[in-house]
Amino acid sequence: MKRVALVTGGARGIGYGISEALAREGFDVAICGQREEDAVREPLDALRAHGGEVQYVRADVSDDGARSYLVEAVRQRFGRLDVLVNNAGVAPKVRADILETSAESFDWVLDVNLRGPFFLTQAVANWMVEQRRQDEAFAGCIVFVTSISSTVASTNRVEYCISKAGLSMAAQTWAVRLAEFGLLVFEVRPGVIQTDMTSGVQEKYDRLIEQGGMLQPRWGLPSDVGRAVAMLARGDLAYSTGQVIMVDGGMLVDRL
Repeated sequence: MKRVALVTGGARGIGYGISEALAREGFDVAICGQREEDAVREPLDALRAHGGEVQYVRADVSDDGARSYLVEAVRQRFGRLDVLVNNAGVAPKVRADILETSAESFDWVLDVNLRGPFFLTQAVANWMVEQRRQDEAFAGCIVFVTSISSTVASTNRVEYCISKAGLSMAAQTWAVRLAEFGLLVFEVRPGVIQTDMTSGVQEKYDRLIEQGGMLQPRWGLPSDVGRAVAMLARGDLAYSTGQVIMVDGGMLVDRL
């Protein structure tokens, strides 16, 4: 039976890079997003061209009812779930100085980036434990896609940094809790990746790259993150649960 992966926000940007990598690996892929299915028809068709089943569920991970609907929809369609990739995330609508961060922006970003993935993981983890108890050969895997902003402070988008730092700790605690069931948990921490989210600050990061900010002097691509997640989903790091995989072109390597 084919393995199934759920990728939140999997129809665009980093999420699509992950979905495509998993589809190439032979996974059936379930994707959730907030757009109507007609609006993501092109990426869905491209994923189906790899030969696997692709399910799209319109769901906001920050909404309790939508998360329950999402998990049940995947269960009804496939009857199993082997890999969860918590990728969906948002940046603040306005990059405000920390002295002016609004409560509304803070709550919205943390609801989507931290609260949503935490409770989606809770629901999926319980399902994976159930699958493991029914089949000792079941090898579940949960991946949290965070950001270098987990540890690198930006004073004009503090709510984003806090949400990613919290998600890094969520990955650690889930790795500890699920180890007894043989379920692997990882964090993938991208650096500067070329997506819609970073398009508004392209000049800033172009300068950073030109000035040697990365050991590998180029923008990261969604496919770079996708390959890292596919490696984890395949089970290539089967004895490394709880680890952080950096996909940042060497940006955060200490040097003199």
